[in-house]
Amino acid sequence: MWRSVFLAIGVSFCILGLECLVVDAAVLAESAPGSVAAMDAYSLNGAGREIKTEEWMPWSFLATGTVIILYSITLPKRFQAA
Repeated sequence: MWRSVFLAIGVSFCILGLECLVVDAAVLAESAPGSVAAMDAYSLNGAGREIKTEEWMPWSFLATGTVIILYSITLPKRFQAA
């Protein structure tokens, strides 16, 4: 069970790192609009919170996810030896 939990966390970090490589900024809407046209008009008004990715974020997330995945792969071997 622990192996799957750590594997899921590692994969999530890797996906987040890859997303940070592609996306420079994301704008979060304050409330969910009803339609796509309303969402376009809402985002053009400048309302919402903007999250900008820093230069170190994608590589840190990818490295952390990789280390966690490698840890989860070796986890069952360490428990069998004990």
